Amino acid sequence: MRKWTIAPVLFLLCLLFLLPDPGRRIHANAEGESDEVANPPKVEEKLGAVPDGLSTDSDVVKREAESMSRKTLRSNAEKFEFQAEVSRLMDIIINSLYSNKDIFLREIISNASDALDKIRFLSLTDKEVLGEGDNTKLEILIKLDKENKILSIRDRGIGMTKEDLIKNLGTIAKSGTSAFVEKMQTSGDLNLIGQFGVGFYSVYLVADYVEVISKHNDDKQYLWESKADGSFAVSEDVWNEPLGRGTEIRLHLREEAGEYLDEYKLKELVKKYSEFINFPIYLWASKEVEKEVPADDDESSDEEAASESTSSEGDSEEEKEDEEAEEKPKTKKITETTYEWELLNDVKAIWLRNPKEVTEEEYSKFYHSLAKDFGDEKPMAWSHFTAEGDVEFKAVLFVPPKAPHDLYESYYNSNKSNLKLYVRRVFISDEFDELLPKYLNFLMGLVDSDTLPLNVSREMLQQHSSLKTIKKKLIRKALDMIRKIADEDPDESDDKDQEVENSEGNDGKKGQYTKFWNEFGKSIKLGIIEDAANRNRLAKLLRFETTKSDGKLTSLDRYISRMKPGQKDIFYITGTSKEQLEKSPFLERLTKKNYEVIFFTDPVDEYLMQYLMDYEDKKFQNVSKEGLKLGKDSKDKELKESFKELTKWWKSALASDNVDDVKISNRLADTPCVVVTSKYGWSANMERIMKSQTLTDTGKQAYMRGKRVLEINPRHPIIKEFLERVVKDPEDESVKQTAVLMYQTALMESGFMLDDPKDFASRIYSSVKTSLNISPDAAVEEEDEAEEPEAETETKGNDSRIETQSEDSETEAEFKDAKDEL
Repeated sequence: MRKWTIAPVLFLLCLLFLLPDPGRRIHANAEGESDEVANPPKVEEKLGAVPDGLSTDSDVVKREAESMSRKTLRSNAEKFEFQAEVSRLMDIIINSLYSNKDIFLREIISNASDALDKIRFLSLTDKEVLGEGDNTKLEILIKLDKENKILSIRDRGIGMTKEDLIKNLGTIAKSGTSAFVEKMQTSGDLNLIGQFGVGFYSVYLVADYVEVISKHNDDKQYLWESKADGSFAVSEDVWNEPLGRGTEIRLHLREEAGEYLDEYKLKELVKKYSEFINFPIYLWASKEVEKEVPADDDESSDEEAASESTSSEGDSEEEKEDEEAEEKPKTKKITETTYEWELLNDVKAIWLRNPKEVTEEEYSKFYHSLAKDFGDEKPMAWSHFTAEGDVEFKAVLFVPPKAPHDLYESYYNSNKSNLKLYVRRVFISDEFDELLPKYLNFLMGLVDSDTLPLNVSREMLQQHSSLKTIKKKLIRKALDMIRKIADEDPDESDDKDQEVENSEGNDGKKGQYTKFWNEFGKSIKLGIIEDAANRNRLAKLLRFETTKSDGKLTSLDRYISRMKPGQKDIFYITGTSKEQLEKSPFLERLTKKNYEVIFFTDPVDEYLMQYLMDYEDKKFQNVSKEGLKLGKDSKDKELKESFKELTKWWKSALASDNVDDVKISNRLADTPCVVVTSKYGWSANMERIMKSQTLTDTGKQAYMRGKRVLEINPRHPIIKEFLERVVKDPEDESVKQTAVLMYQTALMESGFMLDDPKDFASRIYSSVKTSLNISPDAAVEEEDEAEEPEAETETKGNDSRIETQSEDSETEAEFKDAKDEL
């Protein structure tokens, strides 16, 4: 009985001895290509004991190399299937969500920043969560492996447990692509960042295989991997170096994404999208340095031989110096490529600080970084503020020291704005032209919001109500900032005492608003045209020269303060230059009566005054148009009656010139007559501008052309003489010709372009003949025609002589003979 019992026991022991070790079987399965799922391998104890996760042994290096070289899911990992179809998933990511592949780095760095924020928040109550050594450094590290085409982004954030990896990186599977697409199409609440996890999935724009290695304080280190082929796998990580804490994402780049292996490209993307992330971002970058190394023996011997052949005898001091030089070791300089961690985001997000704590130098440095302006000039002004309410955001706006050369060249065609949009310090876009109106697109700055409703790709704002709120606040702050430049400029003050007081402490701000106006004044005018809601605010910023400003700029408020008692209108005139307008006949009576008239010389001013109808209950009056009132004159009725016959006759004489009326003028002093236009028609300057347009259609513009009225000066001797001639003989042809000539002359003097310059010139020449007592029938003397054949013969003779000269110039004597013959 005892023998029967011992035999089976021995047999079982032999079987157990012959069976392979389970650990070796699992390891073999991990190295194989079988799809059979096995239990995850255990982490070796010695790996967890590596201090700070900074050093590696040979086994770790070998396993890590194997891990980095593979692009297939590990067979022993726990596999999960995405619920969404791959074609729909990739279509959404590549075709619908993201229009620019570059943003993948923005999304990954943004996620890393969030993970670092979480661990920092936990460390406020429990410092032990940070650990020791390098784990306490809250930073983001970017590294390139050009040989294997791998881009790695690592953070020392909170990390993810196995459950977190499945939940966070499998969000699309969890939510379902169908539900995601449905929400995208119904345009409901699209604030979906993080809900579907598509920010992370932007990596598949550039990678065909992704590994995510993560270590949480409460769990072991796990590896998540996927090729976006409908499945992903999670396994305990025994192949890679222990992270200590945090997450590392390895992107195995596609062939067409090789540009992202360029260090310069990565620096550019970080500077653009993640420059103001709270945590330092480092790139393992190459750097060329010069290094002195011992020279080779062959080279040194050659140098000595060369020096001996060229040396000469010298004094003893020179010999001593040579001996000392020989005693020094021979070296040469070579260029070596070294690698070091380079900080990419050294500019701080000053908009998160209290404006009172930020210095002027810090604002100036921040502006130069934001504008990529490497000059020495400081911005003219800045506004740093926080907006609260339905949409909360922080913003910093700057007025640049100079206008770009192409600021107005593509004004209505360009969509790019100088205002950058950030969400939680991550750059989103600079193409939100809805945030600021076009006339303020010269401002530099940024808007940063934690609550801004973006769509899932972060590239477009969703709710127009939010846009309107942000836009309204930004415009108000921008205009207040510009108004402040004027308020702080001593040149803008009318009070002499205050001007002296201001000049003591604001010498640097003297003339600043004049400088601003010269650079950006046209933008303020365009704002008055485009922005009806802020028209009055913008009108306060207008500056111009007047008949009383002595060459300096003045404002509408100053103009009104200088208005004469009883003056109801603000007088202005438009033209090509101040010098031309100062001589205009329209100003004669106004100047004599001490009225102030504004000069508008910019072509945009004609459009401006079509929208700026009044200011502070004062109407604007163009002095070159009908409706000018300068008070009542008791003799007006008598003059009209006494010149009624002349005005009626003159109107009939100008019937072919489409003159609407001839009236007695109340604006002339020294000029006999002038041509004005109807109140709501084009002025002479506007008509000239419209005719000069490249694609203008003159036929369609006829209805906008103002009616022309000839105004005559009843006190001028020429007009008085005209009246007498007309009364004596209304049919006198010479008087009619003179009347037409005077109208054409007034037309030119009033700024109009003549329709028939030839007719005007003929009338001038006829008038000159009369004044010189030359008969109107005197003909021009005919020119005698020269005999052309003789001229041709002479030319041919000259040509033959020249040819003879060139042929006989072999000797000096022959050349002289030929010259004498000529």
